[in-house]
Amino acid sequence: MMSKISKGSAEHYIWGAGNDGWHLVKGQELSVIHERMLPGTSEVRHVHEHSRQFFFILSGTVTIEVDGEVEELTAHEGIEVPPGVAHQVMNKSEEDVELLVISQPTSKGDRIEKLLQ
Repeated sequence: MMSKISKGSAEHYIWGAGNDGWHLVKGQELSVIHERMLPGTSEVRHVHEHSRQFFFILSGTVTIEVDGEVEELTAHEGIEVPPGVAHQVMNKSEEDVELLVISQPTSKGDRIEKLLQ
């Protein structure tokens, strides 16, 4: 059965240093998460064995390192990260960032933390 979802009704969790996540779609084959990153916070650099991810910025500016290359993404820009590629999302700005993290299949249990080499 189809039902409407919103940030207000989605399952919420806190990650890292007070960042927020809302599960908009939480399935084995597809995950869509709306995240809010506080200024000066970052995700731990990692890789997914099976999950392909797409990061889409709703507001603010993020810095993302993908396989050693660094990009800045602003509102309404995105980047795809294939499985097996190390990456890290960082909010180096002084403002909150809101973004969508879309994973296929779900990235839950598919993460290996990687040090920058």
